[in-house]
Amino acid sequence: MLARGPWKWTYALPAAVVGAVLLFVSSLWGVAALALAAFVVWFHRDPERTPAGQGVLAPADGKVSVVRETDDGRVRVGVFMNVHDVHVNRAPLSGTVEAVDHRAGGHRPAFDKESEHNERVRITCKDYALVLIAGAFARRIHPYVEAGDELTRGDRVSHISFGSRADVVLPAEYDREDLLVERGERVTAGETVLARRSPRPE
Repeated sequence: MLARGPWKWTYALPAAVVGAVLLFVSSLWGVAALALAAFVVWFHRDPERTPAGQGVLAPADGKVSVVRETDDGRVRVGVFMNVHDVHVNRAPLSGTVEAVDHRAGGHRPAFDKESEHNERVRITCKDYALVLIAGAFARRIHPYVEAGDELTRGDRVSHISFGSRADVVLPAEYDREDLLVERGERVTAGETVLARRSPRPE
């Protein structure tokens, strides 16, 4: 299964056409261009996923690169997606989309501190938010949702083309004690549980 939308073909078709033409000139360059087209299509793959238990799901495939508190004390967990990771993003929790906001910005590497100034899309639900951040090679963030949409935990909500980061701002009642992952750990979108509310003493 491939990611929604025509963008995969928009990116792959030019390389495929050039590759077909180059085959008549240079088999090496022709094959290289066709391989690039095949890679672009493969990059936009969208495998099925099954959540592993209750809790906040990872919004993206990749490595946990951010674990910190926001200015208002909420826990924020960021997942850096490398170029070989699946780039379809999923809802960490169920909820109603209240807003989908785009902010223009730069394209620094998504693992860099300066990525806070990068282009981004913020999907806000009542109890949590998902922030999709463009990276050095990511030039397009493609949300699938809009305000008013009802999300089920694990639903596909967007995809980002070519390297990026997805951060989830956890509900206010979560704290660091509820985290089940740490920086450097690999996670899988829609399957890995990032956090689960632990019992509190009465």
